[in-house]
Amino acid sequence: MIRLGCPRSSLSLLALASAVLVACGGGAPAPCTPCAPGTPSGSAAASASPPAPPSASASAVTPALTPAVAPVVGKSPPLDEGAVAAATGGKPESVDGSVKVSFPRTDVVVEVDGGKLAPFLGLTSWAAFSPGKGGVEAMVMGDLVLFEDEVNPVMSALLDHGLEVTALHNHFFYVKPAVFFLHIGGEGTVAGLGKGVRAAHDAVTAIRKRSPRPAERSGAAALPAKSTIDGAKLDAVFGVKGASKDGMYKATMGRAANAACGCPIGKAMGVNTWAAFQGSEADASVDGDFAVTEAELQPVLKALRAGGIDIVAIHSHMTGESPRMLFFHYWGRGKAMDLAATVKRALELTAWDGKGKTS
Repeated sequence: MIRLGCPRSSLSLLALASAVLVACGGGAPAPCTPCAPGTPSGSAAASASPPAPPSASASAVTPALTPAVAPVVGKSPPLDEGAVAAATGGKPESVDGSVKVSFPRTDVVVEVDGGKLAPFLGLTSWAAFSPGKGGVEAMVMGDLVLFEDEVNPVMSALLDHGLEVTALHNHFFYVKPAVFFLHIGGEGTVAGLGKGVRAAHDAVTAIRKRSPRPAERSGAAALPAKSTIDGAKLDAVFGVKGASKDGMYKATMGRAANAACGCPIGKAMGVNTWAAFQGSEADASVDGDFAVTEAELQPVLKALRAGGIDIVAIHSHMTGESPRMLFFHYWGRGKAMDLAATVKRALELTAWDGKGKTS
């Protein structure tokens, strides 16, 4: 026998469905009338019964079923190509909602493994602008093709104009002259971000105007053949006990993190900042590696560049660690104590193990 009525247990479900449809703007289905006691399902009495009014429980659940509308974070309107062109000095091209400017490096001939490499094959600087969010007009990302004598002047120009430097590395082996790739990012106005991109491009132009061929040396005189660094003086600067060998000096400052496995890692596992000195007190070099979090990277880069120390690479050493750590290598020339003071100022901007301690 086919039942035309509905069991009592389904009443609340149908009332619930009715409330959902009404809340979403649809018409409510005809309510199902429960079978009267002693009345067979499908009987004329059951089918002729008047519809029951909506139950209180159905109306009570309606507000909870109304879909919560998440606030929409406003996205800025599409960017104007003309504004990007005016700010950067580049020729704009709209791609996937972004406005991109490119600067092919046609000014220097580059050879990779003995063969000439065309700009089309990866020697083109670019910056892409996209609408921002949350009231910010735009964001920018880019990759600049730079030669050794251009990297740090360009980096300083970018940092001075509020842009971020996020990576620095090479793309080729057996390349002449050496080529590096500097990645950038930032948020703000098209005019402000574009001014930074233009400043970087202007720095490159000025350098190549002075010297069409990229320099292979800094121009500084050769270091003394024998190193005579006074390690005790540098210990006092860094507040740690460094290691000395044959007139050279090295200080290593660790910090704590967790590997992807959750295992603690620190100084001995390579999560450290170090500085190595050679030469004399009056004429020294320093080279080393900084371990920084993402939030520390930009302030530390600015501190080192303000002291005349060059950045030579920015990259990661691990995956899945916490907090995420970035590493960058640096090189500087000058008086040993001046170099040490610059490194220490930058070090104090990081959460290294000995921060706040005195020697």
